[in-house]
Amino acid sequence: MKHKLLFGLALLGIIAGVVSAYLYRQNLPAQAPLAIIRDPYASGVYAEGIVQSAQASGDDVNVYPEVPGTAVRIYARPGARVARGAPLLAIDDTVQRRVVDEDAARIAAARATLGYQRDQLKILVRQAAIDRRAVSRLALLTARDNVRIARESLKVAIAARAADAALLRKYVLRAPVAGIVLRNVTAVGSYVSPQGIYDTYTQADDPVVVMQPQSSELQVKAYLDEILVPRLPPTRDITAQMFVRGGSDTGIALQFVRIDPYVTPKIELSDQRLEKVDVRVLPIIFRFKPPPDTRLYPGQLVDVYIGSMH
Repeated sequence: MKHKLLFGLALLGIIAGVVSAYLYRQNLPAQAPLAIIRDPYASGVYAEGIVQSAQASGDDVNVYPEVPGTAVRIYARPGARVARGAPLLAIDDTVQRRVVDEDAARIAAARATLGYQRDQLKILVRQAAIDRRAVSRLALLTARDNVRIARESLKVAIAARAADAALLRKYVLRAPVAGIVLRNVTAVGSYVSPQGIYDTYTQADDPVVVMQPQSSELQVKAYLDEILVPRLPPTRDITAQMFVRGGSDTGIALQFVRIDPYVTPKIELSDQRLEKVDVRVLPIIFRFKPPPDTRLYPGQLVDVYIGSMH
């Protein structure tokens, strides 16, 4: 009886292992997309889009510091409107400030040395005027050389202080454009560098600050599947409508801006390579004015239908 029980348990274990292996090997189907709005055009093509700040080229403004260090003060949080040149955050500048102070001390010492050498030269010149035999020509030349060397040393010290002071100013990260701070996840005590700030969630370096230039418009970067590229109308005839997911069924008219003529893997929407198939997309840029009754934010996913004016 005992042996039969052990045999039964072993058999159940084997069956459970086989079933588990089968389930783990299954390729789970992709999640169905959110409800797609009905095509507003007779033969439009669908593309997924992401809302961005409107600008002549590129995406949102990513701001990186030029020097590494620990953040000691945050001036602008997400949502803040800032002018160009406004401080965004301050980095610990204790060491660099000490260098600038030492430069000031070197300049003071170089000025004192220059004054002393000039006084020595004046004394020799006066003595030579009274009695040429009292001062040798070599002594005069040496005194003049000492003055010239002291003057050059002062110039070098002043230049070094100017360079170190310019570097010190870089410890305050300032807004390169006037606009809105979209993202600033830096906290006091966080380490930032010219490579960005480490995001523990994505395990990647992100921009320290992301900004949207000041504008009454936004733009949408629509990613059109390469299979649908042949159905794209000529650029002069392109028209499009955007639909906010989970929002109104009414489309928002888009103005065609340009096509980025480079088909890329579809990883922009997730920042991860999750597709089993190499899905590639063509980026198309549209611009629009946000309706007053609709809330839209950069980074938001939307549905875009592209049609023809004719």
